[in-house]
Amino acid sequence: MSSVDLIKYIQISDFSSTPKYLQLADAVIDAIKNKLIGVGDMLPSINELSMHLDISRDTVEKGYKLLKNQDIIASTPGKGYFIAKADIRSRQKIALFLNKLSAHKKIVYDAFAKELGDDASLDMFVYNSDISYLRSLLLNLTKQYDRYVVFPHFKEGRDQAPDVLALIPAEKLMLLGRMVDGMEGDFPAVYENYEKDIYQALEIALDPLSKYRMLKLVFPDNSDYPKAIIKGFYKFCQQYAFDHSLVGDLSKENIKNGECYINLAEDDLVILVDKIISKGLKIGTDIGIISYNETPLKKFILNGITTISTDFELMGKYAAQIIKENSNNHVEVPFYVNLRASI
Repeated sequence: MSSVDLIKYIQISDFSSTPKYLQLADAVIDAIKNKLIGVGDMLPSINELSMHLDISRDTVEKGYKLLKNQDIIASTPGKGYFIAKADIRSRQKIALFLNKLSAHKKIVYDAFAKELGDDASLDMFVYNSDISYLRSLLLNLTKQYDRYVVFPHFKEGRDQAPDVLALIPAEKLMLLGRMVDGMEGDFPAVYENYEKDIYQALEIALDPLSKYRMLKLVFPDNSDYPKAIIKGFYKFCQQYAFDHSLVGDLSKENIKNGECYINLAEDDLVILVDKIISKGLKIGTDIGIISYNETPLKKFILNGITTISTDFELMGKYAAQIIKENSNNHVEVPFYVNLRASI
């Protein structure tokens, strides 16, 4: 492969979470791995790459410096850079598909990336819980990945999920957050047990909950939250004889004294708190709040908001460990209750 052909082979994405100098280094390593270039072959000059890939000279220099420090390439004054060895271990290429951006998804991502370290390059895609958009993303990827890690949460078309996810070879697929009924193949997963988790969490909070006459689960209409959460909520309320109901649209809700709300969406938490304060009710005495998914600020807001939450940091860490170990384990993530003043 000539220097010009190699330039055409290298692709730099502005949307990848992997720094551009690492994308460049990985592309050279892939070319060696695929025997497109070999020992002694010359590489494009820094100026050539900078111009054709529309990246800075500093980016190219940083990528070449990384390869040189690993003894993959070498340089000769007046001639340029060339391949010094072909026996190398390439980093795994991983595509992470988030259904949406959120504070807790960031926790998963940060723990995942940290645990992988330099063993992998990571590209992130967001499909907005739209199964048709996920299908389009999978069909139009510009490169192949060693692993495809997917949060399979969909607002509509959940019955299509097995077919869409089947676009990914089973040996390269990993599910995060939840399992998908009807999926075939031996693939790893790090997941939440939604029905069991909410039931056991509310059991732990049973004593402070007993002062409320009504429990309400705020489950937004047309949301991507698993229906198993509703099943666990109903099961708890029936077991312990709580009056209960679902709230689909919190903006239309008439807040009353003696009710406790289990809230899923972060946007709804703002609406709920605003309604309570505007009525002059006291949170933790007149009205209870339990928020789904722990984030750092919730222990400080309103003297502390009670949360029931998966350990998102462990979710990311477990997923990375499974990839590094190349296993097909199914791991259920721990679920915790943080009792605070809001109930």
